[in-house]
Amino acid sequence: MTIVPLPVRALSKEAFAHFGDVVETEGAELRMINQGSTERFHDLATIDVSEGGGSAIVSLFRGQPFSLPITISMMERHPLGSQLFFPLSQRPFLAVVAPDADGLPGEPVAFLCPPGTGVNYARNTWHHPLLSLEAVSDFIVVDRDGPGDNLEERVYANAHYRIDAIAS
Repeated sequence: MTIVPLPVRALSKEAFAHFGDVVETEGAELRMINQGSTERFHDLATIDVSEGGGSAIVSLFRGQPFSLPITISMMERHPLGSQLFFPLSQRPFLAVVAPDADGLPGEPVAFLCPPGTGVNYARNTWHHPLLSLEAVSDFIVVDRDGPGDNLEERVYANAHYRIDAIAS
C-alpha cells in the first residue's frame, strides 16, 4: 500500500466551493432582528435534504480528537442530502474532501477549518468523517433524515493518504 503525503490547506470560500459551503459570519448578509437586539447572519449555507422525501434534522456530534499523523484510508458521501458541521468548541478541525472519480473518491484535499468556521458538504460530495483536533469537540450538524440509502463509504484501494503536519 502506497502512503501519499496530504498537505493541509487554509480554508477559503473559493477553494472549498466545488465541495460545498464555508459557514462563517465574515462577508455574510447581516440583518438586525428582534427590535434590534439580535444580529442575524443570513443564509450561510444551502441545505439540500429533500431528495427522496427527506427532511432536515439538527444533531449534536461530539468528536474525539485525532493526533498526527492522521491516515486517510476511506471517504463517505451522502447522495440524498447535504451535511453541515458547525463547531461549538473554539477549536480548529479538518475537512477532508475529494472530487468524484467515476463513482469513487478521487485524490483528497485537506482543509484546516479555523475556530468559529464550519463547512456544509454539498449533496453527493466525498468527505472524510469528522476530524476533530486538540480536544473533544462539539458540533451542530444539519443533515438529512428520511427514506433511502443516504450513506456510501469507500476505502482507497491503491493508496492511503497521510497528514503529517498542520501549518497554522
